[in-house]
Formats: sequence, C-alpha cells, structure tokens
Amino acid sequence: MLDQIQLADGVSRVEIAQHTGLTPQTVSGIVRRLIDEGIVREDGARTSNGGKPRTVLRLNADAGRAVGLHFDPVELAAVVVDLLGRPLVTARRTTPRPADPALVTAAMAELVDEVLLEAGVQRSQVLGLGLAAPGPIDQHVGMVISPPQLANWSRVPIKEMLATATGLEVTLDNDATAAAVAERWAGAGRGVANFAYFHLGTGVGGGLVLGHQVYRGGSMNAAEFGHTSVAEDGPGCYCGNRGCLESLVNPPAIVAAAHRLLAADPPASSLSELYRADPVAVDHPTICLAAAAGDPLAAAVIDAAAEHLATVVVNVVNIVDVDLVILGGHGIRHVEARFRQAVVRALATRTLARRIRIVDVALSPLGVDAAVVGGAALVLHATFSPQVSSLLSE
Repeated sequence: MLDQIQLADGVSRVEIAQHTGLTPQTVSGIVRRLIDEGIVREDGARTSNGGKPRTVLRLNADAGRAVGLHFDPVELAAVVVDLLGRPLVTARRTTPRPADPALVTAAMAELVDEVLLEAGVQRSQVLGLGLAAPGPIDQHVGMVISPPQLANWSRVPIKEMLATATGLEVTLDNDATAAAVAERWAGAGRGVANFAYFHLGTGVGGGLVLGHQVYRGGSMNAAEFGHTSVAEDGPGCYCGNRGCLESLVNPPAIVAAAHRLLAADPPASSLSELYRADPVAVDHPTICLAAAAGDPLAAAVIDAAAEHLATVVVNVVNIVDVDLVILGGHGIRHVEARFRQAVVRALATRTLARRIRIVDVALSPLGVDAAVVGGAALVLHATFSPQVSSLLSE
C-alpha cells in the first residue's frame, strides 16, 4: 500500500483496493494505522463518478529523512532527502588520495555530519544511510570487491565500517543500481513498470527495473551494461573483454579520441589552438562544451561515443523489452541531447519490436545527483517498497 501511495500523485482508498486486490475494509484499517503513525496524510478530496468525494492520500514528506552517499573514485557526495526523495541539502568533496578505505570512510562520516548539521536533522529522524559504491559488491557480507579503479579495495567491509563511523544503519548497493532506484522513486522512472537506466560517469553502469522490481541478478550485480562488447577489435578492458562500451565512451576514451584527431592537425576546430598550446587543457569537460557549441571535431567524437551507446541500448531493449530507457550521469554533461538523439534514432530503426511500439528515451531529471540521491532512495525503497522475493519467503 505504501508503494501505491508513493508512486501515485495522490490516491484514494478505493483506488488502492482496486490496485492491490485488498478489501476496502483492510485498506481502511491499514491507512488509519499509517495516518496515526504520521507516515501518510489525507490531502483534500476529489469528486468521483456518481459517488461521494474520495479522500486523497499522500506520503507525509516530513515523516522521516534518509541520507545518501555516493562513493566515486574521484568525488564523494552526500545528501539528505525527505520521504519523497527530494534533496534538502547536498555536499561534495574530493575523494581522499590515496583512496585508502579508512581515510575514505572517515571522509564519508564527516560529510554525513556536515549535511545533517546543515539540514538541521537529528540522527533520530534518519531512517538510514544508503551508500552507492563502485561494484562489484557482495551484498551478503556488505563488501566492495576489487573495483577496477580502486587498487586498495579488495574485499573491503565498507558497510560495517561506515555503520561504525556514522552510527547509522547502512544499506549498500552498486552506484548505477542505486541511481536506477532514485529514478524509480523520484525521477523519470516513477510509476514505470519496466525501464533500463544507463549511468555514464567515471565508468558506465546500469540498472534494471522489471515489473516494478529492481532486478539485481544471482550475484546482485546485474545490468553491467558498460561491459557489453561493441567493437571486436577494440581496446582491452580490465574485465577481460575487448571493445567494451565503457572502454570506448568513458571520459579518458573520449579525450584520447579527440587528441588523436587533433594531433593530425585537422581544419576548422576551436580546440586546435588550445591543443597546440597545452594538450592537457583539452580535457573531457572542454570537449563536451565544444561539442555542445557545435565544434565539428568535438561533435564527431561525442557522436561516435553516442553511437556505441546506442548499440548497447538496442541490445538491452531487444533482450528485456523495457518501456523506457533513461540516460544519466556526469559523463554526458553538456552533451545529453546528442546522446539521446543517437539512442532515439537507433531504437526507431534497429529494434525488433519497433513496428509494435517505439521505446521512449528520457534524460534523467536528477542529472549528476542521480547516484547520491539513489543512495538515499535505497533506504526509502528498502523501507517502503515491497520486494517480491521477501514477500514470497514470508
């Protein structure tokens, strides 16, 4: 019932009974308890066809708070959200160097203290702390297992370490999966039964929601879209494959592709003079901004990366037949439209079921905050959304 109330923009007791199959008496009893506990509130009434007005129910956004953390090899971010997943305070800092587990955990705890203090939130109001971290992750023991960009992180019990450092109950998940949960809770995936989320950041990850449930797979590390091979003769990837999507579209790959073209002294590029003066200055943000401004060389590099992404999106849609594809992450900042256009074209011309329906493509409204909001959404999702596996086991 909480899931129904959260997903709807206002819902009546009668509608909840229709959607859940519960009897009106059962719905009324549970709603009364939720109102008494302050989790749900009545918010006016609306007319119905031929009957008395129906009272509208909504989640009480102030009934609790959740804290989210995003651990990226480059940056740490923390956020406090209300019960609707709306950010109240966000803070960021550079990930400590070297990225020693103890140093990173201490920095995370300091960041949590900072956002709670700024938001004026007591720990007693916090439902929990959600950590969105690089994978792979062993969910059963709360460990980060040798992320490729973190040399000192071999079987690190980060869940226990963070819980000890903050005094909060910690929920742990892959950062891209967490971002997908954020999209389901408060983003473009809200109310969508089946969608795939592509997270383009330092690396490329993903998340799947199927039948309104987050799909994690047997090892709880599903949707590693970045490790789909798209170029047989492409560069070797740390995962063991060649030509992985991540190795072709991540920021270093885009910078390398632009530098190769600039080294050949191409005509008509605003980046040529900058590159001759200082190649390091032609970094990923500079290339993306140039592409957004219409620079032909930068646009060609970005469009090539977008076509690689589009190929993987087509494969995912053909396999799992989702209703929506969401693109997000700081790796496509300033060039979101170019990536979306490439994916839209591919889905309209290359999917098997395109004559039945064309899959929608959305840019994440959460933008670069998707993963950190996702950390907080992990807490909300675990608290208020039913998990089929748990319900069946009970």
